[in-house]
Amino acid sequence: MYDYGTFSFESKAQVLEQSKKYWNPDKTQFWTDAGVDLVIDRREDYFLWDMGGRRLIDMHLNGGTYNLGHRNAEIMAALIEGMQHFDIGNHHFPSVARTALAQRLVDSAPASITKVAFGSGGGEAIDIALKSARHATKRRKIVSVIKAYHGHTGLAVATGDDRFAKLFLSDRPDEFVQVPFGDVDAMERALSGGDVAAVIMETIPATYGFPLPPTGYLEAVKELTERHDALYIADEVQTGLMRTGEMWGITKHGIEPDIMVAGKGLSGGMYPITAAMLSDRAAQWLDEDGFGHISTFGGAELGCVAAIKTLEITSRPEVRANVHAITDVFATGLARIQADHPDWFVGIRQNGVVIGLEFDHPEGAKFVMRELYENGVWAIFSTLDPRVLQFKPGLLLTRELCDDVLARLAVAVSTAATAASVG
Repeated sequence: MYDYGTFSFESKAQVLEQSKKYWNPDKTQFWTDAGVDLVIDRREDYFLWDMGGRRLIDMHLNGGTYNLGHRNAEIMAALIEGMQHFDIGNHHFPSVARTALAQRLVDSAPASITKVAFGSGGGEAIDIALKSARHATKRRKIVSVIKAYHGHTGLAVATGDDRFAKLFLSDRPDEFVQVPFGDVDAMERALSGGDVAAVIMETIPATYGFPLPPTGYLEAVKELTERHDALYIADEVQTGLMRTGEMWGITKHGIEPDIMVAGKGLSGGMYPITAAMLSDRAAQWLDEDGFGHISTFGGAELGCVAAIKTLEITSRPEVRANVHAITDVFATGLARIQADHPDWFVGIRQNGVVIGLEFDHPEGAKFVMRELYENGVWAIFSTLDPRVLQFKPGLLLTRELCDDVLARLAVAVSTAATAASVG
């Protein structure tokens, strides 16, 4: 019997059976078929335990949600203290918690950012960003990148891959235009009509396998948006919060976006909260009609408490220094592993602890994912490019755990090469 207090299950098999019956049959079966029979039970720091007792080192972090580890002690303490005073709050009224977090986010962001609107999930924050751009420009068209991923809500899903947009009849080519990543000429053609409200860009496209932007590309896109009077939306959901070695990845390019979106890790992995950070121009609707976007759980006050503590931890000099040290350890270790398998392990895409590992097989990352799972590490393939493994070290990893992960990865890469050759 697995007793979780308010509910219990007799076995892992029962969970899987009822997950298919009551929750999501396709997703549940997908992981079973993939050889990843994971049902997460206990979790602590950078470790997960399956219901069957298997321990995994978490190198997926649910897209960076667990940058600071699972159930981070400082964030838990802040929430427990916060619960003596706060709950979700009331979204209609001014709030001490929302005001405090908004000020800290503005202080952390590029100088162009002056206001914050809150959501409860990344897709909602992207929707706020897109609505803000349309209001500011009085235009409808949005330009994004082919194979982009910005979430699954109403507007956000239309900016992403057709796989998700068409499923819900959200593919609208008259309003949502996509161009190849890295192609400045294609971006200029998309903007040349003077009818684009905004360009939305992940600083490094995550679900597409972390292809790094060519030198000068993001800067060129920002210049094009200024020339054609469109807004630049920086999606920093996965590249923000110190993952590139700076608080926000876009600042490494010297870009001051009109809108910047944060999510996932902002929650500290403990309470859902996301933010669309807005320039004066993008925030005009907040002066015109502050009820223009309403979200009961957006900016929930306990979420604000978690986010304030998350920002404080993330901004510590010693955390930044640790990220830079981890970056160097993995750069060296990954290069060594690649040198042993140059025809199989063909690419390392790295900016800080944003890392994609590329393999010479259409679904190479799936083979490596399975072998890593057997070797006690959890990392996931890139949904929109299964050749690439998303590899996401946490910000607070110790050198000992880095070395442990690299040793397990070396074994997994080798055995996956064999499995792929016969599979």
